[in-house]
Amino acid sequence: MRLVASVLVILSFLALPLRAQNLIRDADIEHALSQLARPILQSAGLNPNQVKILLIDSRIPNAFVVNNRAIFIHTGMITKLKSAEALQSVIAHESAHIANGHITRRMSQIGTRNSITGLGIALAAAATASGVKGGALVAVGVASSAQRSFLSHSRAEESSADQSAVRYLAAAGISTRGAIEVHDIFKGQDVLSEARQDPYARSHPFTRDRVRAMEAYVSAYGGDTPYSAKSNYWFERAKGKLWGFQQVPKSTLRRAKNVPLADVKLMMQAVAHHRRAQTSKATGVMQSLLKSRPKDPYYHELLGQILLEGRQYGAAVNAYARAAKLAPNNSLILSGYGRALLAAGQPKSALKVLENARTRDFRDPSALLDLGSAYAQTGQPAMASLATAERYALNGRFKDAELHAKRAAGRLPTGSGPWQRAQDVLSAAQRLNK
Repeated sequence: MRLVASVLVILSFLALPLRAQNLIRDADIEHALSQLARPILQSAGLNPNQVKILLIDSRIPNAFVVNNRAIFIHTGMITKLKSAEALQSVIAHESAHIANGHITRRMSQIGTRNSITGLGIALAAAATASGVKGGALVAVGVASSAQRSFLSHSRAEESSADQSAVRYLAAAGISTRGAIEVHDIFKGQDVLSEARQDPYARSHPFTRDRVRAMEAYVSAYGGDTPYSAKSNYWFERAKGKLWGFQQVPKSTLRRAKNVPLADVKLMMQAVAHHRRAQTSKATGVMQSLLKSRPKDPYYHELLGQILLEGRQYGAAVNAYARAAKLAPNNSLILSGYGRALLAAGQPKSALKVLENARTRDFRDPSALLDLGSAYAQTGQPAMASLATAERYALNGRFKDAELHAKRAAGRLPTGSGPWQRAQDVLSAAQRLNK
């Protein structure tokens, strides 16, 4: 699991001061969330291959959308919820905002689009709207009134999203009772002052009328659907990995004892040993785990990460290569493979893999960090500057992005694809930095 905070890739997973919306990019967790989201997105008429569920590193429970290509969920929301169906109801609600066209105004307001600069602007705006200090939205140039309402929807939109969400869940054969669980968790937030409310309650106000309406929707759409063992597995797997990397190892080992899923239990134990720098012990547990799930690319990737951060670079390359063979189209596994190749002193091979990863998904700042290093090590300074500029833009640091975009644009062939990418960053940075 990789926490991307500003320009620093945190390999030790130690807490750092929150500067912006910090993305957590993890192939295993994102795959688990995609399994939970797929039937819902299909019921909503959305393409599961085009709408990703992305994680924000924050223990404050929240979820939001800023464009039609991603649903952002705080890690605190996942750890707070008790069931897969509750998390799926949150995903269904945010999917409804996309499917019902509720985010069109917001997208036009800050100029978001499917690009690195668009996502960087959107995340900077969402950071401020969620209460992160630092005035990120001031740089975006959005009025203070828009800051307060950036993640909010009208009562009519919230009611529409509630009803649509329950309909999506029912159509997908998912218990709608999870929607009531979410409401119960945030019950009473509406009587608190705005400063004391959870961001999710501020942007999704749970009035008594809304709760009663939701209960009626659930009753009408059949709230007695049996719970799904498959959904529970993916929920527990995502939650277990998050717990392992975000809690102290002692707590993880204690919690793992009560996990009924054998592979998730072993995974949590391996992560706990890894975070104690007990590489041999962690890899031993992973080898036992992989005997039962030899074709699971995400567990091979975790083994690769453990070996890489344990400085066993050759073995890490082999583990990542196995993961990449099992999941050749997964950009996050590819970026990890490229990182291992770089560490093993193979920059040319790393560059090829990292370029493939970036083509498949540009929303991984750590992959852009490694890509910049690979370009630099293979004698391509202009492309290294471009990768650096895009990384800063994705993190909302547009002053730094402008500096490196200028360097890249001045060295790249005019009119080329990379030159156009540099111009995109430069144009957005200059507009925002004014």
